[in-house]
Amino acid sequence: MTGKIPTLEEIEQLHRDLAPSQAAFDLIYTHCRIIAEITRQLVHRQNALFMRRCTLPSDAVERTGDYDAQPNAFKVPATDGVTGGMIPPRYLDTRMPVLGALVHDIGVYKLVLNDGSNGEPLTFDGPNYVRHGIIGYQLLLDAGFDESIAEYARNHTGVGLTKEDVERQHLPIPVDDYVPMNLEQEVVMVADKYNSKSVPPRFLTAESYAKKAARFGEQNEQRWLELVRQYGEPDIPALAEKYHMQIK
Repeated sequence: MTGKIPTLEEIEQLHRDLAPSQAAFDLIYTHCRIIAEITRQLVHRQNALFMRRCTLPSDAVERTGDYDAQPNAFKVPATDGVTGGMIPPRYLDTRMPVLGALVHDIGVYKLVLNDGSNGEPLTFDGPNYVRHGIIGYQLLLDAGFDESIAEYARNHTGVGLTKEDVERQHLPIPVDDYVPMNLEQEVVMVADKYNSKSVPPRFLTAESYAKKAARFGEQNEQRWLELVRQYGEPDIPALAEKYHMQIK
């Protein structure tokens, strides 16, 4: 570890320092807070399933995705509103992914075209938006944050960008793998799909994101559906009500 693990206060201050306007801060920081909340819920669910296996193995579904073979999986009560999911291979860290979620979109500030100061809606540099991950990665390193935190920005786009994806889609980023390096990064990538920074922002269900993922190919859609099977589904209606947002 060569950098520091930031505090919540340091993360919020970095957002404020980078935001070109209050409107940009409100949209992006709120999104990150929402993803941090969903991340915490998904992590708690994974750990609850892991512990349930240790005590009542017949009550929890193994990490195989075969629900028919594990009918008792649905008897496991919801955890923080999250239902379903499969037992992870280990207990997940509860701190780092929440911090990672709070910084995962820090690079988006550098892609704001209209910051809303003129009364017009916020707009972003769409053709280069995919670069926000590597931009955020560098911003976090420059801020002195550890690589283990910066990687949450680098490795959360879509359902994991591979070298093949970058080449096939002719994306404006260096040809490399931008995929989660561990379960904690993966859970942030999953949580991120449930809330959009559209103007106005909206929540997405697992089903609505599946349709979005399908635009990039059937393999992309199937990867998302597998992630949903692994991590379960958060209570999107409850979150939408809490944050006064619509559901797509």
